[in-house]
Amino acid sequence: MTTHLALSYQPNWWLILTSGFMTNALIGGTIVALAAGLIGYFVVVRQTAFATHALAHIGLPGATGAVLLGVPVAVGLGVFCVGGALVIGVLGKRAADREVVTGTVLAAAIGLGLFFNSQATKSSSTMTNVLFGNLLAISGGQLASFAVLLVLLGLIISLIYRPLLFASINSLVAEAKGVPVRALSMIFMALLGLTVTMAVQAVGTLLLFALIVTPAATAIMLTPRPALAMITSTAISLSAVLLGLGTSAMFNLPPSFPIVAIACAVWAVVWAGNHRRGATAQAVDESRDSAPALAPTTKRVSATSTI
Repeated sequence: MTTHLALSYQPNWWLILTSGFMTNALIGGTIVALAAGLIGYFVVVRQTAFATHALAHIGLPGATGAVLLGVPVAVGLGVFCVGGALVIGVLGKRAADREVVTGTVLAAAIGLGLFFNSQATKSSSTMTNVLFGNLLAISGGQLASFAVLLVLLGLIISLIYRPLLFASINSLVAEAKGVPVRALSMIFMALLGLTVTMAVQAVGTLLLFALIVTPAATAIMLTPRPALAMITSTAISLSAVLLGLGTSAMFNLPPSFPIVAIACAVWAVVWAGNHRRGATAQAVDESRDSAPALAPTTKRVSATSTI
């Protein structure tokens, strides 16, 4: 019987982990994880997970179009991701409208991406990288652009943190209090587009949730405090990237798989723990509620026995 499984332990994994391309992957993955931790909390609170997933696919025609024009793929990704985010932000103010707008823009973008792909003769590898990511191929130029974007993201988030949090939790009250909800939504969507542009290059379109949404959702289950949830989300993303790259070096795996597996495993453990605690608390509450109803019956039985 012939086996095709290529998974095996590599004794020289430390040498691989300290090589130049892996160092770039570690630095790039760290930057992307930090950016995802900053933006992911607001993605979950504002219920824009579908828009986040859609933006990754909306960037696909940008990547294939960049191949046609002979410009860097990251430029095409950024233009379409940020542009799509702004369109969704302008047309989808309410949650119901946002879902429809997001789906429509996504469908148009995928169709355009397929058209560009049919016209480009060298876009097959580009399509693969966009769909699944290629963290090991991050260059020094990409690292520099990632660092600039991370600093920009951190500065803007720090400036608009309080009003953005207020608008994210209760937009109607925030708008009544004079908070510029629409402007904040546009700024947030633009920042989300930039973050998606970076994350797609790390884990790809299909696995984007593992860095942006899943760690943030896990952190929110662990703590109700926004700042602490953002820190926890960042720590989970960063741990998944570092441990995932280490695992890929040890067992000759594509980095995206262990990164996603670790992030999802942490979420599953936390969710199971919360579900178990919730079930236990519900059982305790039900037993407390039923206790007073049994007390009068007990007294009546005792009185009857005495007579």
